[in-house]
Amino acid sequence: MIAVWVSLCHFKSKIMSKSTIEWTSKTWNPTTGCTIFSKECDNCYAKTMSKRLEAMGQEKYKQGFDVFVEHPDTLQEPDRWKKPAMVFVNSMSDLFHKDCTPEFLKKIFQTMNRNLKHTYQVLTKRDDNLLKLSDQLTWTDNIWMGVSVGSVVSVRKIDRLRECGAKNKFLSIEPLIEELPDLDLTGIDWVIVGGESGSGNIRPMKKEWALKIKKNCEDHNVSFFFKQWGKVKFNPDPNDPTINKHHPYRAKGGCMLDGKLYLNNPTESLKNTTL
Repeated sequence: MIAVWVSLCHFKSKIMSKSTIEWTSKTWNPTTGCTIFSKECDNCYAKTMSKRLEAMGQEKYKQGFDVFVEHPDTLQEPDRWKKPAMVFVNSMSDLFHKDCTPEFLKKIFQTMNRNLKHTYQVLTKRDDNLLKLSDQLTWTDNIWMGVSVGSVVSVRKIDRLRECGAKNKFLSIEPLIEELPDLDLTGIDWVIVGGESGSGNIRPMKKEWALKIKKNCEDHNVSFFFKQWGKVKFNPDPNDPTINKHHPYRAKGGCMLDGKLYLNNPTESLKNTTL
């Protein structure tokens, strides 16, 4: 699998819901568009992708990335998926954006509530809105709720995640752009760590930062998933075989940490792997 899409064909397949993100199998985007919220957003992959999709004439993205848009016509998409799937909800937006109406958010949750065969992974940077709206939503067991925590100032989001009504909770520590303090992972089920990728002024991730989070996970018995280094030049192991495009677990910059793969994913037992 690869961490980003390298051709227009891959972009098209992404929009058709199949995903190449390592920790999920499908994406579902009932809303599109977002706005800068924190310094982790500086090199947002979704913003770059949205521009390309707009240039390709994709109807969903014609208003550009900076305009938040609700898409009612997508609400029934999961109803048509016959096989159980892991579904990343809103890879191209944020469900808890200030412009998402509570009424539409409830409809999205109703879709997830009635399609119990699928597992939904919802990720937000907007922890305040998550907590504000949590009591208005039905949190069935198939919904995993996560917050993005890539900088010291974002660590506060973990407390609000703990307080929300979701039964399953995870952290996306990607991009990890600075060393985090020891994390209290009480009530957290899963942690994903990754470096920044893309173009522009990409910020490095240091090995000791990732190892510190791995130790926090071990101390709290939390599943740990190491996604990628982001850039080859940031990978301390130039011989990491996952740098090679032909490796089955190839990722941007490689994805081995001290010579091992950490692909623990409690949302799909088959991916609970340490190699």
